[in-house]
Amino acid sequence: MVLSTLDSIKNFIKENTMCIVYFSSEACSVCHALYPKIEEALTNYPNIKLAKVEITNVPESAGEYSIFTFPTILIFIDGKEIARKSRIISIDDFQATVDKYYSLVF
Repeated sequence: MVLSTLDSIKNFIKENTMCIVYFSSEACSVCHALYPKIEEALTNYPNIKLAKVEITNVPESAGEYSIFTFPTILIFIDGKEIARKSRIISIDDFQATVDKYYSLVF
């Protein structure tokens, strides 16, 4: 799912118990390579919703969510940010973080 407005980002976060918002830039080759790996990793977590935000389409989201580098992954539970991963993201580290919180919520 691609979110294209600040309101759609806020609604996505509010409407899902546990969700992940993936912030990327069109010019970021790492962003494009990492996103499919994140999608694949989340197949083991059916209750987590994933959305992608292209920062060039929603530039105000950078200020709203303090995004300074790409890619940035924000993990939310009940509308609150509980974890953040940026720039160099290890899939193993990402999965360990998701595991920790997923087991608490579901």
